[in-house]
Amino acid sequence: MTELALHHVSIITKDLAKSLPFYRDVFGLTEIKRPDFPVAGAWLACGRLQVHLVVHPDGTFRRKAVIDRNDWHFAFNTEDFDGIVSKLKSLGFSSDLAEADPKHMLVFRSGLAGFPQLYLRDPDFNVVEINGAP
Repeated sequence: MTELALHHVSIITKDLAKSLPFYRDVFGLTEIKRPDFPVAGAWLACGRLQVHLVVHPDGTFRRKAVIDRNDWHFAFNTEDFDGIVSKLKSLGFSSDLAEADPKHMLVFRSGLAGFPQLYLRDPDFNVVEINGAP
């Protein structure tokens, strides 16, 4: 069988003006050229992979404004977990905030996965994990 590799994750958004700065500024992703599709969006480079933001107000959106790490999510991986935690804290993210606060995050330095993990939400309530998996 032919070996497959992940190319991109497509994330729907209601408001590109909110989502683009979130992924660009919070995670340091770089906007890359995107074809002139009839639907608005943006493509972002993430190492050899890509994150595609697609404006689709009628899409299937999460309704709960809390982090449910057992629900659908995707994960970024980092070799500098503590550096990411520090950066997020400098941007106002905290485990001490109320669950419904947009800058609430969950941080697990150890657990069943065997590596550190943190979870937060984007402006459309999509859950994003960042981990220090080997």
